[in-house]
Amino acid sequence: MEKNSTINRDLQLPTPPGNARSVLLHSCCAPCAGSVMERLHQAGLSVTVFFYNPNIHPLVEYCRRKEENRRFADKLGIPFVDGDYHQAPWFARTRGLEEEPERGRRCSVCFTLRLEESARMAARLGIPVIATTLGISRWKDLAQVDSCGNKAVSQIAGVDYWAVNWRKKGGAQRMIEVSRREEFYHQEYCGCLFSLRAVNRWREESGRSPIVPDPPGSSD
Repeated sequence: MEKNSTINRDLQLPTPPGNARSVLLHSCCAPCAGSVMERLHQAGLSVTVFFYNPNIHPLVEYCRRKEENRRFADKLGIPFVDGDYHQAPWFARTRGLEEEPERGRRCSVCFTLRLEESARMAARLGIPVIATTLGISRWKDLAQVDSCGNKAVSQIAGVDYWAVNWRKKGGAQRMIEVSRREEFYHQEYCGCLFSLRAVNRWREESGRSPIVPDPPGSSD
């Protein structure tokens, strides 16, 4: 069901489902989330950022991405909720999909898991709408992300999924501009163990050194 067709032309922002004024924004990382957080905040919406990404491997990489996202949330004065880092459910759900390519079945399972937890968190906090920054990256299939979002909220009463193409109306360029301005840490792989392995296989074949995630504060 299309619930976000009305456009606020001043802010170039679709209206949230039910004209909601509060949104729980699932964030995958600061570079993808920064411009979206800023845009929602400037639009006068009550935004809560939820960082739930048990796919990210290893723990040092997870902490680095999380703290970078928290830093910007603090700067904007936006509440930041730290989801638990429990990888066991993620590995259980993705078992047998280890060799799936980017945008394949493993990504669908991964997105759904993270957005299901986002919907549950929104219900606990009394927030009627969730959105995600996952689809802003050109490496992601936006239709796949939105399908997972709609599936995630289907079992949670009182919570809607806000399908927004954050790339449109200059959104993709704005993402780059905010990321550069804030000097966000930029990861070199999607996040999970299997994506890291795939990228490092490609780097080895290309004669490049492998990615070895460093702890927060390490020099790049």
